Amino acid sequence: MTKKILVAGPAWVGDMVMAQTLFKLLKQRDPTVTIDVLAPAWSFPLLARMPQVSSSITMPLTHGQLGLRARYRLGKALRAHHYDQAIVLPNSFKSALVLWFARIPQRTGWRGEMRYGVLNDVRTLDKKRYPLMIERFMALGVSPSEALPTDYPLPELHVPMDTAEKLIKKYPVIQLDKPVLALCPGAEFGPAKQWPTEYYAAVANAKIAAGWQVWLLGSAKDRVVTEQIMQLTENRCMDWAGKTTLEEAIDLLSLSTVVVSNDSGLMHVGAALRKPLVAIYGATSTTFTPPLHVGARIVSLSLECQPCSQRICPLKHHRCMKELLPVQVLNAISSATSDKTQ
Repeated sequence: MTKKILVAGPAWVGDMVMAQTLFKLLKQRDPTVTIDVLAPAWSFPLLARMPQVSSSITMPLTHGQLGLRARYRLGKALRAHHYDQAIVLPNSFKSALVLWFARIPQRTGWRGEMRYGVLNDVRTLDKKRYPLMIERFMALGVSPSEALPTDYPLPELHVPMDTAEKLIKKYPVIQLDKPVLALCPGAEFGPAKQWPTEYYAAVANAKIAAGWQVWLLGSAKDRVVTEQIMQLTENRCMDWAGKTTLEEAIDLLSLSTVVVSNDSGLMHVGAALRKPLVAIYGATSTTFTPPLHVGARIVSLSLECQPCSQRICPLKHHRCMKELLPVQVLNAISSATSDKTQ
């Protein structure tokens, strides 16, 4: 009989991409398993590009909302699916409530916010044993005493074959006769993760002078940054920020020659698309959530104050980003695009 698993997914783009390591591991262990994911509706384009996921179920509440009645109604409705196991990736108490209301027999997750009761397969996290986020996700898919596989099943998004044709039809300005540099200059986490706008513009100008196209990608919140880059490049870039759906942003990245990004959700998307990638790290750890692709180049200064993991530089100098110059990123681009393993 086919086992049915419901995974309560993360609330961030990058984390959802990394969650694919768990989905792939579950499928490796049992190819017949059915994996459904309970997640915010915005994440469905990501999940649709993960062949391991059978279906996506909308979590109607946003990150931080309690909504007990809504969680109960959803949990009650999920009883009809007869899941054998639930795996809860977020660590909050409320994230496990829906699965408890759904009366799923086995409810697995890290202890988190003292979730005894709502979870009945409670794991205690050993951060030294599982230093990577993907390891913490995958460990919930095996027994507590079982070792993870030697070769991790890394994220890999599958983009439809007719993607380019559809995008060109909708956006005739797209021309693929030149190499494309995709810049992702935003960071939802906060300004401490953002490389200076003028540095992005310098990289863009250098590649434009070399005959490249430059595309700017991000959410509507990143428009302030991308508009500044447009000014500094005399409007010679293509600014997609806030003008596309997440689905289209993923597909546009799939058409790029190389991606340059802050430590952000789109960085993980670029890595999962197996694109040559330059990841710029400042405030955050290069070891906890690195880009999971052999074709990635991490650029970081490794100052004594790094990583601070703060949204705003606590020392107010932002040296980790300001002293990381455009030439270092341009060199990393050359390295990433000339790598024979791509």
